[in-house]
Order: sequence, then structure tokens, then C-alpha cells
Amino acid sequence: MTADRTESSDATNARSSEGSSPAPGGPGRRTLLSLAATATLTGALGALPAFTASAAPRRPAAAEDAPADPRHTLWWQAPADEHSMISQGLPVGNGRLGALASNDPGRELLLVTDATMWTGGLNDTLDADGQFPYDRDDFGSLTLLGRLTVDLPGHDLSAVHGYRRTLDLAQGVLTTTYTRGNVTHRREIFASRPDDVIVVHLTQSGGGRHTGTVTLEGTHGEAPAPSFGGALSNGLRYGAAVTVRADGGGRVRVRGTRIDFDGCPELTVVLSGGTNYAPDARTRYRDPALDPEHLARTKVRAAAGHPASTLRRTHVADHRALYGEFALDLGTSTPQQRALDTWERVRYRAESGVPDPELESAYVQFGRHLMISGSRGSLPLGLQGLWLDGNDPDWMGDYHTDINVQMNYWMADRTALSPCFDALTDYCLAQLPAWTDTTGRLFGDPRNRYRNSSGRTAGWTVAISTNPHGGGGWWWHPAGNAWLCNTLFEHYEYTLSRAHLERIHPLLKGACAFWEARLVATTVPGTPGEVLIADSDWSPEHGPLDAKGITYAQELVWALFGNYQASCRELKKDTAHAERIGALRERLYLPRVSPRTGWLEEWMSPDNLGETTHRHLSPLVGLFPGDRIRPDTSTPEDIVAGATALLTARGMDSYGWANAWRALCWARLKNAEQAYRLVVGNLRPSTDGGNGTAFNLFDIYETGPGRGIFQIDANFGTPAAVVEMLLYARPGHIELLPALPAAWAGSGSVTGVPVRGGFTVDLSWRDGTPVAARIHSTGGRTTTVTHGDTSRTVSLAPGTSVTLKGFHR
Repeated sequence: MTADRTESSDATNARSSEGSSPAPGGPGRRTLLSLAATATLTGALGALPAFTASAAPRRPAAAEDAPADPRHTLWWQAPADEHSMISQGLPVGNGRLGALASNDPGRELLLVTDATMWTGGLNDTLDADGQFPYDRDDFGSLTLLGRLTVDLPGHDLSAVHGYRRTLDLAQGVLTTTYTRGNVTHRREIFASRPDDVIVVHLTQSGGGRHTGTVTLEGTHGEAPAPSFGGALSNGLRYGAAVTVRADGGGRVRVRGTRIDFDGCPELTVVLSGGTNYAPDARTRYRDPALDPEHLARTKVRAAAGHPASTLRRTHVADHRALYGEFALDLGTSTPQQRALDTWERVRYRAESGVPDPELESAYVQFGRHLMISGSRGSLPLGLQGLWLDGNDPDWMGDYHTDINVQMNYWMADRTALSPCFDALTDYCLAQLPAWTDTTGRLFGDPRNRYRNSSGRTAGWTVAISTNPHGGGGWWWHPAGNAWLCNTLFEHYEYTLSRAHLERIHPLLKGACAFWEARLVATTVPGTPGEVLIADSDWSPEHGPLDAKGITYAQELVWALFGNYQASCRELKKDTAHAERIGALRERLYLPRVSPRTGWLEEWMSPDNLGETTHRHLSPLVGLFPGDRIRPDTSTPEDIVAGATALLTARGMDSYGWANAWRALCWARLKNAEQAYRLVVGNLRPSTDGGNGTAFNLFDIYETGPGRGIFQIDANFGTPAAVVEMLLYARPGHIELLPALPAAWAGSGSVTGVPVRGGFTVDLSWRDGTPVAARIHSTGGRTTTVTHGDTSRTVSLAPGTSVTLKGFHR
């Protein structure tokens, strides 16, 4: 292995993003109607202005006007049925405000969601069985903010031809084109984070005009209006507003409950909205001074003061600043595959069994689009992310802490979207005061089957389900605190951000305090002295409800204690406590292999006490996301064999998120073909509500015969598995191509991959062997890079790089 070293600053090595945020304003002449003038003209609802310009502005030449890269473009030949939006509508979002769009030429429908539009509350009571109420009244639910429709009479699908809609993943822009008569119409939809609005922009070529109506409706009993506000039964205030700008002529006016437009060559619809949710337990998660409706009106007024081209450039520059940090090439698809639209390609891939590497790469990038669109500056992504089709999502669209919210964020750091992880950190910190208080008051309650037998309670933990109001739902989840903390600490391992570590340290400390009070001393045959095991618990989500020392808890607590010790060392604090936790860690019982099944034990029992093919891989958390169990000399061979046997028994056909977890585990075991089979299995088309991929690439979870629902975690877990197949890393160790399947082995590359320990990697390969690997330090100093029997220790100063070549099979 040879090395080419380069010295460079972080700024020099940063990946370029197309465009930059323009100065406020833009070209073209426009007239801004005053509020008073609008009221006079319309005679009703003059609080929101409409905008007209006497001449169409000349759009400057811009990079985003170039043809979209087909490798980063998904496209369809039919719009969504408004009754099947969750499986057919296309998603846009700015990190907190999202929408599903129908792209119907005659009736554009947007189902709009704000991440904080939650019913329910603190929910700090237990029922007779020791559970938190888990319903839409007490626990609450994520709900829609509103419905926006843009009606264009005469543009029905039957009256147009050449229909096509595309989702440009690289720019975060949704485009619909079609021809009516001799006029070609183009419609773009995007959700801008800088301007905090959703934009629908209609243009045409051939002298056409747009005539129709815009209607905004709430989903909690509000009458249609250009702006509305209200309050949920929990006191959360919300509001939304829309306005319309015409360029190049025509007329726009508010008429009663809607906005009419007539004879407009170019039209821009701008929407915003939100709630007065605040991430502060001291104010009961509310900002009493915030008027959401007024704020929404202010935002749409400000955004509509600029031409759509300016709003678009600003949005694209912001989106690409994240999207452009990572690139993936898994090989070249055939011309026949490329000629198919996205849904036809999904179906053909499943029916033919022929690999489609560009489709498989695009699926990873679709997950990144969802992450950029759904997790910035607000609450983290829950079970359905930021996209709903009604006010009654299954499981309330909540945060499941026994896998789903963690899986949602496995891909963030792995695909260069570390800023998107902050929403999860912010959420946990905002909830910590409520979680700590509820744990102190209720975990020791006699109704709680999982209470500590010591009679002591300290620190904090969570329920299996959580909401954004400090509340829990369903059962207590004792090990949930450890899993959340380990996820937060892993983010530190990627970023080496001391500021992040300072923020999460109280979470780690409180979780360790909880386990100090919970661990039970016991003796185990064949083990000298006493060991520490977790008190009575449930191995999610099957088997007995009162098992002690479940592998799931033992592995998570072992990792938690180690992470807390590392945090104390780095921050130079809580030294005595860290030593005490270290001593407890040394005494933790760690799982064995059952002499009866040959599997890694799940319940400190040689017998399997649950479902053989259960969806959860709870006893394998030490394999993934942990890495205590790994197929190298540090792990006893019988433990690796037992983990492999258990994974094999769990099977290869489950729900999308369960398949993603399986793929990640097989990648850790370096079984490329098993991992690949699960990845492409998640790309199979969902039919009749079955497990698989929907028309719009959302993952569908079969809840019963003929009924499937959207659950977003597989859309994030599967991309994480793809990256893990190409690159495995832990602090101090990078392994190249640990699980490269034959379908991708010919040639390919991945660039901008962050790895734990403070490095990024650019990797290319040919015939299954690395051609070159560029290791760039983002703060790390020393790591070992391996491929097969080849190994090289790399030492770098932060901001410098080295390129390694000369690998052998």
C-alpha cells in the first residue's frame, strides 16, 4: 500500500456546493399592494397582500437551470391520487415544515405538516397495569397543519399530454411539466429553509395564462381562509398563511375564503405556518408570546416580496450545501433500466432480479433528501417523519425508543448529514427535565412491573414511546436511556465536537445514575464471584416481561458506561464518578452462547423464550449499532458464531426497518450477499399494502392483510446499511469494502464519508478491490486503514489528507 500525502485546510477540502445565497431582492419590476389597498380591492380578508408585477422578470442564467443529473432524479408519468397521498405524494420539506404534493395538473394538493403540530401532553400517570396511557387524547399525536390546493380549471389530466413529474434530489425541487393545447406548463415546488416557506411556482411557454384559485384549509375545524389560527385542546397555538404573487400581468385578489388569479403568465404561491411550541420544559413546551398566525403572515409577505427565481436560488444553495457533501456511485445501469420511470424501475428490478446500481444509489440519496427535508431546526424525525395524510397516523407518529428513532439517525453521520443530527440532540436535552422528574416520581410506583427491586430510583429513563411534551406512552423502557445516550455519543465520535459532548454529558451522567440504582448482584455458574445484571425487563418486543439480565440491557449498559467514562476523561470532570462506573462495568455480566440452540442467549437462558423469527434484533445490539461483537481477534469465535446463528434464525424477510437492521448486522459480519439481498428486498414494490417500497419510494409496513402504512425508518436504515457495506469504522480503525456484493464489485466510488474518530474517506474500487482511498482528518490524528490482509497506520494533522493506493485482494 502506498500513500500520497497532501496538506490542506478544511476550507480547501470542503466539497463545493452549487450557487450561493443571493442578496435580498431580485430582478424585475413589481408592485406590492398595501394591506389597505388589498382590503379595498377585495372587500374581504385584507390582512394578506397579493403581489403583481407589470412585466415578467428576466431570470438570470443560473446553474440550477441546467438539466438535472438523471442519477439524482426520480421521475413518474402519473400524479398522485389525492386519496393515496401517503404512498403516491412526493415529499418536500425545510426541516420543520413539510408537504406531500399530488402534482395533479388541474388540482395541485399539498398536505402540509409542521413537526411540532402535536396534540397530547405530559401524560405523567400510570394505569392499573403500570403503563402510560397510549392514545390520541392523553399521549397525543402528530397531526396535519393544513391543506393547500391550487385549482386550474381545464387542466384536468385528461386534457393534457406529455405529463411528467420529477424530484431532483440534488436540488430539493419537485417539478411537474405537461402540455395543454400548444402551451407547455411547468410547476415547481420546494420548501425553503432560509425563507421558511413552501413555494409553488407556475410558469408556461407559448403565451399561456393561468386562471384559477388557491385555497388554504386547516385540519382542526377551521374554515378555509388565506390565513387561519387556532389552539389545540392542549393549549398549543398554531397558524398558517398563504399569499399569491403574479408576474408579467394578470390579476390576483382575495375573494371570500380563497384567492383568485386570472390571466397570469407566471404565478408564485407562498405558504408558511407553525405553532408556538418551544423546547423548554420550564414553559411547558410553549412560547406564550408567539402568535403563529401573525408570524406566518409575516414570513409569506417577506418571501413573496422576491421573485421565485431568487427564492429558488436561495433554497437550492442551502439544500446543496448539505446534499453535495456526499457522492455515491455503485456502478452503471443499463440503457433499458434508465429509460424506465422510477416506479417501473422498482418493479423491473424486483421482477427481473437484475441489479440496477443507479437505482440502488438513488434510493440512498432519496433517504438523504428526506433527512435534509425533515430534520433541521425543529423536532427530530419520528415514525412517519414530517409527512402525513391525516390526523391519525399509526402509533401517533411518535418516537419509539426501542429502535425506530435511533434507526432514523444511523444514516445522518454516515452520509455527511451531521447537522441534521442536532434535532435529536436538542430534543433529548429539552425532554431531560421532564424525563428526570417523571422517572423520580413514577418509576418506583408499585404498578410498574419494571421497578427496581432495590427500592431506589435515580437519574432518568423513558417509556417505549415518547412525545414532544415530556410525556411517555406504553411500557416503561429502562434501557431506552442507554440506547439514546449511546446514539448521542456516537455522534460525538464522528464529529469530535467538544461542545456537543458538553451538552450531552448530563444525559450520560443521569442515565448512569439510573443504572447504579438498578443493577442487581448475583452469581452465575461458571463465573467467579458476583456479577451485575439488569433488573426485571422485557427484551423488545417479545418473550417474558420479567426476565433479569436480558442481553439487550447488558450490552447497552456496557456501552453506556464506557461512553460515560470517555466523556469524563475528555471533559476532565466527574472523575470519581467515572471510576465508580468503571468498576461497575467490570462486573457486568456479558452474554454467552446457548449450548442448546447455538445462538447468542437473549434471556440468560439456554432456551429461546420468544419468537424465533421476531422482527427485533434486541440481543444483537452489541453487533450493531454497537461493535463489542465483531469478527476479528478481539471477540471470541464462539460469540461471533452465536451471533451469526441467532441472526440466521431471525430470517431474511420481515418489515422494512427490520430488514435494514438485519442488513447492517450482516454487513458487520462481512457477509456481503446476505446484506445486499436485504437491501434490494426493501426495494421490492409494495402491493396490496404488503411490505416493500411504495410508488413514491416511502417504505410500507404491513399491519394486516391488505393494509400497509408508511413508516420512515427503513428509508433511513437501508441507506445506512449500504454505507456500512462499503466502509466500517470505529475510532482508530477503518476497514475498506468489508461487505461489497458482486452486484457493485465491478467499479464504483463513494466520497465524503465521515467515520468515527474524526476523519472522512473518499474511496474508489475496481473488481472488488480498492483503487484509492483518500483519508482526510477533520480532527482525528491516528487511525489504521485495512483491506483484507493489507493494513496501514495513518497519522495526520487536522485538515490534512493522505491518499492510499496499492491494495491487494
